[in-house]
Amino acid sequence: MATLSLGAASPAPRTVDLLIRGGTIYTGSAEPFVGDVAILGDHIVSVGRHADVTATRVIDAKGMIVAPGFIDPHTHMGGELTADDPAKRLVPAFLMQGVTTAFIGNDGGGSPEVARVLGSAAAKPVGINYAAYVGFGAVREKVVGEADRVPTDTELAQMKSLVANAMCEGALGLSTGLFYAPQSFAKTGEVVALAREAGRRGGVYDSHIRDESSYTVGLAAAIDEVIAIGKQGGLPAHISHIKALGVDVQGQAPAIIARIAVARRSGQKVTADQYPWSASGTSLVASLMPLWAQDGGRPVLLERFDDPALAGKLRSGIVENLRKRGGADKLLIVEGKYVNRTLADVAKALGQDPVNAAIAVIRIGDPGVVSFNQSETDITRFMQQPWVMTSSDASGGHPRVYGSFARKYAKYTRAERAITLRQFIERSSALTADTFGLTGRGHLRAGAFADVVVFDPKTYAARSTYEQPTLLAQGMRTVVVNGVVALDKGVLTGKAAGRALAHKPTPGTCR
Repeated sequence: MATLSLGAASPAPRTVDLLIRGGTIYTGSAEPFVGDVAILGDHIVSVGRHADVTATRVIDAKGMIVAPGFIDPHTHMGGELTADDPAKRLVPAFLMQGVTTAFIGNDGGGSPEVARVLGSAAAKPVGINYAAYVGFGAVREKVVGEADRVPTDTELAQMKSLVANAMCEGALGLSTGLFYAPQSFAKTGEVVALAREAGRRGGVYDSHIRDESSYTVGLAAAIDEVIAIGKQGGLPAHISHIKALGVDVQGQAPAIIARIAVARRSGQKVTADQYPWSASGTSLVASLMPLWAQDGGRPVLLERFDDPALAGKLRSGIVENLRKRGGADKLLIVEGKYVNRTLADVAKALGQDPVNAAIAVIRIGDPGVVSFNQSETDITRFMQQPWVMTSSDASGGHPRVYGSFARKYAKYTRAERAITLRQFIERSSALTADTFGLTGRGHLRAGAFADVVVFDPKTYAARSTYEQPTLLAQGMRTVVVNGVVALDKGVLTGKAAGRALAHKPTPGTCR
């Protein structure tokens, strides 16, 4: 059945299960028009005007925006999607924003046991669809451990085999978090070797790059590295949550965009995602501890805290990293004993300087922190690029879990007009689906899976804040996942209609 565009007539069954009627439709690939979306089973059967169609249920979408379900390419929601608690597996924070598909296993953390990760949905139904990466970090730790060293030839072969097997089990590609120890200990050639295994099987290389600031190689060199890995590995390169982080690199967005533009003009596939917040989210160790101090993992780090011979070197490294982050008052602790207090506040309460306060906190654990380190000008410039899609980097303690897509619409589309409504929708759905090969997702057209959202353009917005990060978004009226209404009149129905989306490897590359 042909896809309808621009409101023309389209053939449809006389009776359908669900008819979303009278909304302003953004298909993901065409100018908006007022019309209907007809759904039968788990598929869209027609988009247009359906005066003669009878539906089991009709949803009145007059005055509302109707769009493809949003797709989040960078999350840390694997724990929720595989949880024993059915309520967590619904992922309410995403459904309330209209996110119907999420990627997990990002930043190099994806388990090599991809069949198990994807198979979980059969026994534990989920509220949204999800795809999974195999993680470079998980693979490296399994074979090499946490040490700063080059793998042996035998170990490298084992790592390549793990990636190949994961791709054959349905992994979307290889993800890395080269900023984080022990992944940061890997040289470029080691990453390329594993990326090739993903590339041979039709995968994508997704990377939290080695440096988003001036910690090691610098932002520009880290961008060059991800482009080089994609080129040498023979696969598309995707930059996770693109940003210019910290005082040393703020304002560099135009230069970074120009670098990527050169690669794209040469024919290389390079894309990025971005969350619409000026504060990043990571851990206190990752923010402040020098990489050399993390060699060997947490037990060795704690030993180094008590080594007088290393005290000066450790202090100077922490002081420098604090400077790059903008100071102790720019780090908000969001977990543990000192939740919702800045490092500066903790230092004052303990009667210590920020360096000693940080060490004292890390002795207890490694809490998540929100780090205020980006400029709005850079955020907007990255957002306006046609190859940058919406993401959340959803992780605990940060309002981006509950509000990224809604905030991007309310702040950057409706209020500031940095991007148009059509750009917001397509870069939150169709661009992501097309980039990562999610066949049948990201578009409203006949034959596509029925992942559909209906939201109020006047009220759709984030409610989550840095102080109250778990407030659900508002203004989303209806969310349909695989033809099932998961959000009805702004209320969760409790129906878990999501699916695990296994990537199909290139034919002939798996035994």
